[in-house]
Amino acid sequence: MIARICGKLKEKTDYGVILEVNGISYEVMIPSIILQRIDENLKPDGTIELVTYHYVSCDPSKNIPVLIGFLNEVEKDFFQQFITVSGIGPKAALRALNQPISYIAKAIDEADVKFLQSLPGIGQQRARHIIAKLQGKVGKFGLIQDELVSIKQKVSRTDIEEEALSILLQLQYKKQEATSMIKQALERRPEIETTQELLNEVYRQRKIK
Repeated sequence: MIARICGKLKEKTDYGVILEVNGISYEVMIPSIILQRIDENLKPDGTIELVTYHYVSCDPSKNIPVLIGFLNEVEKDFFQQFITVSGIGPKAALRALNQPISYIAKAIDEADVKFLQSLPGIGQQRARHIIAKLQGKVGKFGLIQDELVSIKQKVSRTDIEEEALSILLQLQYKKQEATSMIKQALERRPEIETTQELLNEVYRQRKIK
């Protein structure tokens, strides 16, 4: 079982990082809200140490070892609490954690179903299951000082919209039409985090029409 990994950051992806450790490159999946803080936690030599959750993803034809990374034990602890909820496995939890952990913990403590169901892959029924399972057990996670991450996320979303708009204008769409398509795509999928995801959603909607 791999509990920690320390290596040189070789690449950042939409879903995690590639770390080089003694000539071997490891893919580490990271919740998006934590991935935003990777650069500021790099050491001067470009290395970073991550606390990891190691599990095996079982498909009918193959078993795939997966590493999920966190910046500290507290984040990992929250993740492990989160996956104790029925119907939420590591992959679902990885996708769902796109808001500051302190916000999610507060929503659980206050039984804020609306906030929880806004997380990717968490519908109303599952939000109620999360509250039933974890309410009263996640208070310490509300003390995590990660509000600055939320501000960075909003700035990042603005950058994504502007980049997508620029690309659509280059493709000869009128600005009003392009702006409308972007707005509708984000309303359908508020969890979108990259320009590519946003443009893919715009494309899917136009195919339906």
